Amino acid sequence: MVLDISGKWVLLTGASRGVGRQVAAALAERGCRLILQSRNVEHTAAMAAEFAARGLTVHSLAAELSDQDQVIALGREALRISGGIDILYNDAAIQTGWHEDTFATDADEYRRSFQVNTIAPITLCNLMLPGMIERGFGRIVNVTSGIKDQPQLMAYAASKAALDKYVYDMAPHLAATGVTINLLDPGWLRTDLGGPQAPNAVESVLPGALMPVLVEDGTSGKWFSAQDYR
Repeated sequence: MVLDISGKWVLLTGASRGVGRQVAAALAERGCRLILQSRNVEHTAAMAAEFAARGLTVHSLAAELSDQDQVIALGREALRISGGIDILYNDAAIQTGWHEDTFATDADEYRRSFQVNTIAPITLCNLMLPGMIERGFGRIVNVTSGIKDQPQLMAYAASKAALDKYVYDMAPHLAATGVTINLLDPGWLRTDLGGPQAPNAVESVLPGALMPVLVEDGTSGKWFSAQDYR
């Protein structure tokens, strides 16, 4: 039996392209009410108009996730619009440049990576979790990465590892609440972040990207690999 998520309120970050755009379309197909984040509302305008034309409830919000004040404002506005977010899908991320010199990643790259990839999603989790627990339902998906053995991209890799730790340690706290928190590794995809040399088309992220949303058995604190469900 598949969990019915029609009518559920979703806050999806990084909705304008790549994995986020695929997930937005899949959640729309299931009748969710969507709040789509991007840096500029124009980036999701066409998609939002398409969903609205199909009779769906959809809102576009702009927020720069490297700005913590904007992250907090995004979360509060999403709560104001919805009255309570049921599904939080933290997809947005940045990857700083590749360094031929293994030891060249500087402190600013770590700061920017951790703000967008770790602090922003954790902040949104902490804003949404109390209401989810109170209502007895919630699904949080934090997009992670299987990157390893690439110290040239250590700012990105370390920020994702820190997000993983948050999920693993938070999950036991949510046991028996009706709320789950899980990780989704989309695989190496041909996106702006993954690059044209990646082996997998962005469309291959589905249906796996929805699996941590649809879990009914209380599975929490788990790493889901989207490519396992192709």
